[in-house]
Amino acid sequence: MTSFAEPAWAPGSFLARITVPEREALLALGVTRRLPGGRQLLVEGNRDTHVEVIRQGHVKVTTDLGGAPRLLAIRLPGDIVGELAAFTGNGRSATVTTCGPVVSTVIRQADFLAFLGAHPAVANQVTATVGGRLRWANERRSEFAAFPVHVRLAHVLGEIAASCGEAVRDGLLIGVELSQTELATLVGAAEDTVQKALRLLRDRGLVRTGYRRITVVDHLALLALAEEPEL
Repeated sequence: MTSFAEPAWAPGSFLARITVPEREALLALGVTRRLPGGRQLLVEGNRDTHVEVIRQGHVKVTTDLGGAPRLLAIRLPGDIVGELAAFTGNGRSATVTTCGPVVSTVIRQADFLAFLGAHPAVANQVTATVGGRLRWANERRSEFAAFPVHVRLAHVLGEIAASCGEAVRDGLLIGVELSQTELATLVGAAEDTVQKALRLLRDRGLVRTGYRRITVVDHLALLALAEEPEL
């Protein structure tokens, strides 16, 4: 395979939380591949059990509800996906799709589990990763009842911009295409309500929107809005 330069891992990601020797040994177990945008790495319901380590690019995690995909999360360079099926042997709980070009390392279930058995510190970080995702999901559900939609949207956009934002002339361009339907899923609101919330954020000069593209114009102000007291 053609060599490539490793990017900096996303802060808090799985690869960022393990040591360099651990990282190199783990990645050496798998097969690394380049994938174009729109490719499904994992498919909800499938019975395969390998894990994927995202090394470059971003992926969307979605689940099917009523025949329509609902966005659950965005995973970043350094994140691991598919670990639950590797642990349980059950079907995939979600679909993972590339957002633009992605470099990923595929590791077989048996190799992954054997490595964790031999490296308890790495196993602890996998557990911490799963726990962090559960905590994030619980926090989002709590926000659904505690905050108005525009505040929830400010929180989500602020987080995504911090992790996937590309510095441009007038702010941070979110490097993942997001539809209003996907944003509605993330903040637990109806799509028309999200449209109104986006318009409010635009009117306040916090964001600029285009077709499936969002630029955070004032990140600090957006984060401050997300910290407004409960209403």
